[in-house]
Amino acid sequence: MELKLKTISQSGIPEAISKATLYRYLNEPEETESICHDILAADPDNQVALRMLGAAITDHFTGHTSDRCAEAENIFQRLSDPYERQYYTGLVNERRAKAQMRIGRPPQVLVGLFKEAMRYFAEAEKIRPPENDDAVLRWNRCVRLLESFPQIEWEQPEPTFEDHDSAPVQVIRRHSKVAR
Repeated sequence: MELKLKTISQSGIPEAISKATLYRYLNEPEETESICHDILAADPDNQVALRMLGAAITDHFTGHTSDRCAEAENIFQRLSDPYERQYYTGLVNERRAKAQMRIGRPPQVLVGLFKEAMRYFAEAEKIRPPENDDAVLRWNRCVRLLESFPQIEWEQPEPTFEDHDSAPVQVIRRHSKVAR
């Protein structure tokens, strides 16, 4: 038997999307990914499959360098709607931060990721469709997570080196040996 992927029919795409959705709800992102790849092989610009594939990839985030953040972002950049590109890129950053939070990364590490997510959500909010508050809801969740961190200084001042500052002086002491 030859191991070769088969292409689904165009007419089978709606049912495949339904199955991918079901597997995502069942917390089986690998199944969702596989089906989305099949849909995209038949219809490379299918927006639903692109959204679902990117989201399924973020379902795998563990907070480690093996997370496929760049892959998810690249998939979301293929979305044709500018609002969705901004919103879903924000979602990648938010889920990356949450995954790192689950493994115990310190708040100082997470703040930048949450702020990056919020920047995308703010941009999405500016161009959102009428009655779509998804970007606002995600923004608010990020704020609540940031507020839950222990008190830390959010804006770290940049270290400066003034003309009157000097480099630390290293004192070298020499010990002489006494001959006996």
